[in-house]
Amino acid sequence: MSHQSDLIATDIEAYLAQHERKDLLRFLTCGSVDDGKSTLIGRLLYDSKLIYEDQLEAMKKDSVRHGTTDTEFDPALLTDGLKAEREQGITIDVAYRYFSTAKRKFIIADTPGHEQYTRNMATGASTCDLAIILIDARAGVLTQTRRHSFIASLLGIKHIIVAVNKMDLVDYSQEVFERIVTDYTDFAARLELSDVHFLPIAALHGDNVVHKSEHMPWYTGSPLMHLLEHVYIASDANLIDFRFPVQYVNRPNPDFRGFCGTVASGVVRPGDEVMVFPSRKTSRVKAIHTFEGELEQALPPLAVTLTLEDEIDVSRGDMLVHPNNIPLIATRFEAMLVWMAEEPLRPGRQYFLKQTTNTTPGVITDVRYRIDVNTLHREDAAQLALNEIGRCAFALEKPIACDPYRKNRASGAFVVIDRLTNNTVGAGMIIDRKPEPPAQPDVSERTRSQAPIRAETGLIAVAERETALRQHALTIWLTGLSGSGKSSLAERLERRLHTEGFHACRLDGDNLRLGLNRDLAFSAADRAENIRRIAEVARLFNQAGLIVLAPVIAPFHTDRQHAAEIIGAARFFEVYVDTPLDVCEERDVKGLYRKARAGEIADFTGISAPYEPPPAPALRLTTVGHTVEESTDLLFRSIAARIRL
Repeated sequence: MSHQSDLIATDIEAYLAQHERKDLLRFLTCGSVDDGKSTLIGRLLYDSKLIYEDQLEAMKKDSVRHGTTDTEFDPALLTDGLKAEREQGITIDVAYRYFSTAKRKFIIADTPGHEQYTRNMATGASTCDLAIILIDARAGVLTQTRRHSFIASLLGIKHIIVAVNKMDLVDYSQEVFERIVTDYTDFAARLELSDVHFLPIAALHGDNVVHKSEHMPWYTGSPLMHLLEHVYIASDANLIDFRFPVQYVNRPNPDFRGFCGTVASGVVRPGDEVMVFPSRKTSRVKAIHTFEGELEQALPPLAVTLTLEDEIDVSRGDMLVHPNNIPLIATRFEAMLVWMAEEPLRPGRQYFLKQTTNTTPGVITDVRYRIDVNTLHREDAAQLALNEIGRCAFALEKPIACDPYRKNRASGAFVVIDRLTNNTVGAGMIIDRKPEPPAQPDVSERTRSQAPIRAETGLIAVAERETALRQHALTIWLTGLSGSGKSSLAERLERRLHTEGFHACRLDGDNLRLGLNRDLAFSAADRAENIRRIAEVARLFNQAGLIVLAPVIAPFHTDRQHAAEIIGAARFFEVYVDTPLDVCEERDVKGLYRKARAGEIADFTGISAPYEPPPAPALRLTTVGHTVEESTDLLFRSIAARIRL
């Protein structure tokens, strides 16, 4: 069963080559406390003859002092190496063990079962292909069983072996085993677990661990070792989406510049065209270098150095991808988050987010909901406590190149780091639906319909549309007196944006009053409704990835605040076109001021109705003494960084 073979004696190089070609299976053991996880691993290695004699002798001595099985050999002591673990008979930290058989290489992660160490379990599971979930036959499916199964599903582990342990303590009862299988199946039906195997074992005695058990003839399946050696994992790797996070730029001499990193997913070959994110510069792969020499191709998880045909700027934290298969470039997204800190998560606090080789400051803006691991129901929550799992919204200071976690584990995972202590406080998985609903008034306040109404989100996220258009959506809200120059600026800016390759639309106030808002007059209430409708249209256009120009008088500060809430503060750019009233009257091509002063127009802003200047606009433009072109250029330069990807 061990990795020994006749080739060692006859052809050591052939043996080493054969050993190198074996695939690697990473798996973990998890479940509730005292379910026998460490015992199972010890028995697996012992029965496979994969424990050295000196290790075995040391474990027998330790079994006399620390053993919890009243036997000469306590298998759990092989992985429970901490003093506190041996004293208490529990697993606290993740323990890793490597071994190999004639068919495959393995790395085991023995994870703790206590609820307070759930974060350790999530850490161990993050790189695994398979999970062995142990269940004590006497206790059945427990809270930690559900919790660990949910985390395994959340982390995208596709292969699950449910090992019902301690069958010897229930007289190897088939009825007990089948009842647990039914209970677990009912719970797991709500999880995304595609490949589940059930196995009755008695780990302490080795029943169905390496060899078939004589005590359970009713079980006709394979023992654990056979399942581990034959589970098919070749199709699990993502070989479609090429992602190469740059970890280091290697410049040993003036003639060589290589970009070092690990192929996270996909395949790369010399001659492939690649694009650098976030700069979007393109080049072709000149060569793939390793210590052993150049390669014809590189697959995950190989660490390589890529050289490019062109001298372009590539730095640590950048990502190389194929141009026809690009990731999502986002500053805002939503993710499932496992909180790992004693101090609760509080929305609005600044953290660092580390994704692949890229680290950026950001904020967790909102906790959408928390998951009850017993029922898998969503609960309203203002924060997440230690070991809790919830869906959260993130806003970053600079964009990252990422994918939904279900599509690509490598580029869809990240950790949250406390900026003061530098401790890892959370582990996140970016979800494929990333709606970004802005803060809005309650629907019931905006409609008279009594029918049940709810906001709907499609399958295409705003950030995906922005990536396709290569721009960030933004509403540029130009406010000022009639004649201040808002419309002229909006017209020129729209043309400038189009020339620069951006996609923008202009919401002219007069055009809207001829159509959508034709039923509105100029009372305070009608003005407020006019602003609301314009803001709602701007929000919809922003969700389509477009840049919106809204030259609107909007005389009242509260109405403009309301518009910002509808559109979303992150997408609302307020420009105050500050032009004196006398200058506005001189520019009065429509004769509106003259009619207002003659009493022919009631409630005219600046004459018979007040105008409240913005107290803190994003940009204040003084048009007096400046041409329209100069003001347009200043406005464009002010928003360029906000709209460029």
